[in-house]
Amino acid sequence: MRFWWALAMLCACAQPDPVRTETTATSSASASTDDADARATLAFAVEGRSARSITKQDLMQRIPVETLTVHDPYYNRKKTFRAVPLKRVLELGFVGEKLDLAKQHFVLRAIDGYTVPIEGKKLLETGAYLAVADRDAPDWEPIGPQQANPGPFYMVWRGEKQLDTTEYPRPWQLARIEISAFEKTFPHTVPARDDESAMRGFELFRSQCIRCHAINREGGRVGPDLNVPQNVVEYRPEPQIKSYIKNPLTFRYGNMPANPHLSEKDIGDLVAYLRSMSRLKHDPDGGKSASH
Repeated sequence: MRFWWALAMLCACAQPDPVRTETTATSSASASTDDADARATLAFAVEGRSARSITKQDLMQRIPVETLTVHDPYYNRKKTFRAVPLKRVLELGFVGEKLDLAKQHFVLRAIDGYTVPIEGKKLLETGAYLAVADRDAPDWEPIGPQQANPGPFYMVWRGEKQLDTTEYPRPWQLARIEISAFEKTFPHTVPARDDESAMRGFELFRSQCIRCHAINREGGRVGPDLNVPQNVVEYRPEPQIKSYIKNPLTFRYGNMPANPHLSEKDIGDLVAYLRSMSRLKHDPDGGKSASH
């Protein structure tokens, strides 16, 4: 899932078993780790305004918890989770907002800086769940290249047609769900609209690369910013950038995956986008608040 940073470059990151409802009674175990997990919170916001914050314990008391066995593309095998339907989570988190959730634009933010812009109609699809516990391990089984703990909230999908992580993202360590228009949330990632190739590259960047990478300090924080203080096109030859995007493992071993699904035209458009943004830099604090 994570398209981890590399060279300060670019983007890039079984039919399910029946679901059965189970009781939501919490374990009687008194371990402090269990208590901390129950108190873990998921925040909700609307256009920068805090809407509410819900603890895992409260979430599990308000929404019937299901046992869900699915093929997980990150574990690359079947996994069993305790999970709640994401639609119910969104309804609870944004109760009282009087919004048609299907028509909203969302941003999902993880603890490690992974950032997913996504449309509400996708989040409301049948099959979207929020896992709250791993039934295969006493705690959560480590996930990803860094062997991270995916809890306390890990987004999973139930449908057999929902395995593509590009179309159906699976942020782990989910911490915040925001309703906010893309261009309001990431205003300095948009190129000049008269550059058709750059605009096509922008659409690819916003759908795939922004999850890990920022442009002008706006976007994901898992990988490096690609525009400030220097844009990657300012210090790497474009043929090298294109080859790197296609298959970074031919350059170095790292966490950024190959992108065989991108055509030469797609990659050319991404580079055109980067080139365009190199002329539209925005770095108001000069990197003073940078954390990666």
